[in-house]
This record gives sequence, structure tokens and C-alpha cells, in this order.
Amino acid sequence: MRICVYGAASPIIDPEYIRLVEIMGEKMAKRGHSLVFGGGGNGLMGAAARGVKKGGGHILGVIPKFFDDEKIEAVYSECDELIEPDTMRERKQIMEDNADAFIIVPGGIGTFEEFFEILTLKQLCRHNKPIAMYNINGYYNEIVEAILAATNKNFIRENCMELFYLSDNLEELFAYIETKPRTDLTVRDLKDG
Repeated sequence: MRICVYGAASPIIDPEYIRLVEIMGEKMAKRGHSLVFGGGGNGLMGAAARGVKKGGGHILGVIPKFFDDEKIEAVYSECDELIEPDTMRERKQIMEDNADAFIIVPGGIGTFEEFFEILTLKQLCRHNKPIAMYNINGYYNEIVEAILAATNKNFIRENCMELFYLSDNLEELFAYIETKPRTDLTVRDLKDG
């Protein structure tokens, strides 16, 4: 399975996050999965790639040309394949098209945006790929609370909570990713409008 990992690029985050995501990447590879990711060499992107490399897995990096041209972010140097699109929009599309599942590890604005876009597309039945959040140290608790608050106010349908899985346990996370997803929900079940 090709798993797209969305996560932080920051090189100054707590080393414990880096350690745990590197372990996740190694376990992914040892389970026979390959990595699709944003191509960055730092932060949790780099950690996932290093882990997958250590586990012997295949790595596809997707990073816009301007990241390297403008020295925005270090590129992970050991990708098996590296695609350099022109725009962020193209980057996300390439990552989505090449993924069978998504794992969201802790990250910032870009990671939040990637999670909500892929979740919205699933709500609209544009894909039915598993989405899992690796909730290290409760990192995503507040985002899930915000989603639940919007659900309680009828801005989001309750069954949208079934479109993704939240766990701090890697075995549970992989079990979810590797299980055939539900196919009985339609866009009418998931969205008003």
C-alpha cells in the first residue's frame, strides 16, 4: 500500500515527535508499505522518510521546484523518486493520486490544510481512502474537539467522524489503514446542502 504522510517540516520541534514518527516510518516499511510525502528532509517529513528508508521501503517525494530554488525547505536526498511540480496545488494532487491511504502526523498550517482537504474530498465521495491521524501526545485533541463542536452545532454531520481515525497507538493506526473501508456512505449521508 502507498501511504501518504502529511506532517511538519519544522526542524525545531520536540525530538520526541521526530523519534516516534521515524519509528512509524520504519514500521510502515516493514509492513510492506511505501511512502508518498512532501519531499522535505526536516521535521516529521524527514523523520517519516528516514524511517521508511531504514525499513527498506520505497519513497516518493513531491516538492515544488520553488522550495529548492528559494531555499524554503531542505529536500530529502534519498527519495527513490522525486517529483518537482510548479505549485502547491499540483503537489497535493500528485500526492493524493499516488496514495492508497493517508496518515496525518503532527504539523502546522500546511498539514491542517492537507488534512481538511482530503477529509472534505472523502465527505464528497471523491475518494474512499483511509485517513488516520497519529495523535502523538494528544496533538490533535483540540482539532477533534473543534470538529465535534461544529457537529454539535449542526455544521457537520455526525457520521463525518467516521471518515477518519484518531489514535496514538501505531498498531491500531495500521490496523485501521489496512482494513477495507466502508463503502455504504453516500454524499447525501455525509453532507447537507
